[in-house]
Amino acid sequence: MKKFVMAALGGTAAGVVLTTQIAGPLIAQENTRNASVYEQLDLFGDIFERIRANYVEEVDEAELIEAAINGMLTSLDPHSSYLPPRDFDTMQVQTRGEFGGLGIEVTQEEGFVRVITPMDDTPAMEAGVEAGDYITHVDGEALLGLTLEEAVDLMRGPVGSEITITVVREDVEEPFDITIVRDRIRLTAVRTRVEGHTAILRVSTFNDQTFPNLRDGLADAIEEVGGIENLDGVVLDLRNNPGGLLAAAIRVADAFLEQGEIVSTRGRRPEDSERYNASEGDLIGGLPMVVLINGGSASASEIVAGALQDHRRAVLVGTNSFGKGSVQSIMPLAGDGAMRLTTSLYYTPSGRSIQALGVAPDILVEQRDPVDTELEDEARPARTEASLRGAIENSTLTDDERRMLEEEHDRAVALEELRNQDYQLAYAIDILTGLNALAPRPVAEAQN
Repeated sequence: MKKFVMAALGGTAAGVVLTTQIAGPLIAQENTRNASVYEQLDLFGDIFERIRANYVEEVDEAELIEAAINGMLTSLDPHSSYLPPRDFDTMQVQTRGEFGGLGIEVTQEEGFVRVITPMDDTPAMEAGVEAGDYITHVDGEALLGLTLEEAVDLMRGPVGSEITITVVREDVEEPFDITIVRDRIRLTAVRTRVEGHTAILRVSTFNDQTFPNLRDGLADAIEEVGGIENLDGVVLDLRNNPGGLLAAAIRVADAFLEQGEIVSTRGRRPEDSERYNASEGDLIGGLPMVVLINGGSASASEIVAGALQDHRRAVLVGTNSFGKGSVQSIMPLAGDGAMRLTTSLYYTPSGRSIQALGVAPDILVEQRDPVDTELEDEARPARTEASLRGAIENSTLTDDERRMLEEEHDRAVALEELRNQDYQLAYAIDILTGLNALAPRPVAEAQN
């Protein structure tokens, strides 16, 4: 027993010596690192004082410090930045769905301002700004070398005032100017309409109004078709949706999922990781869904698309999404400003990060330009049995059956017109029609 105690004590003593031997260098390294940080901070203070005392013109100390803070944050990634009080107030208004400006979502790539997407029914969209455009000048002033916040500041201005932006667009040889009249942007988060027996939910942004708009619009669409039993399914249109609030994206995905993970976020520290799961209840009772995405679908849009794709709840149609898989936390600061800092990446239910990769559609469908259908009809006249001289008429149909055939014909004509205007959307409706034709319709009950 004494030998055992002595051995144990000896082991403890050796452990103490070993810990001291290891910890010593670690503590020294930490002290050296701290000393280096303090030296760099002293260097910053020295440079600040020399600029203030010796620069050719008198400087505004507050603006100088603000520029230094913003430079520190923007050096991390394109989405981290400093929000002075005015910008912080603007951002808070935007999440409520109303703000002033052009109506474009932009990012910065290698010093250039790139349009993620123009927002629906805004001055930018009406003026012809497209996703993927690069804005090089604002009213003749070059944006190269400016931070994203500085570039956005140049694009802001009084409602009703004009702004001219210079755009570089792929497949267009020369830069060109677009003149836009600034306006107050009132975003309708979700627009709903019915095509045939399909509900089209066009989600343009994710803010506080998105889920209530979607829920109410879907209820109206179900009422329009005469009940959920007459609904073929839903097309969730996320094209050119730049994203928005994470919480809003989670609620939209949860609206169509009964269970399982929607999204997880993983940060630098394990305790900062979060996992969000669906609650019971599907607004359309399991009816088929198609989600439309393209290169303008970013952030929160990709969370919804990725979740519905991984759970095999929806077929994704369109082109690859933007690939913004990072999460920014807004941290209020002294002086009524705030800091937007990238704190984590988000992952779809299958565990994939889409950062810089995007979400790939299940069916790749490029958008097509409209064509003159009248010329096509003249070139290809219809030739059927009924068009032949002396053809026997079909007398077996009842009046109700004839009316149903006429309604189906009218829907087919309307879908053909839609196909010419929006090929991707028509393709999505075709998928839902096919799914309903091949499979028996389940008894669907809407969940409130």
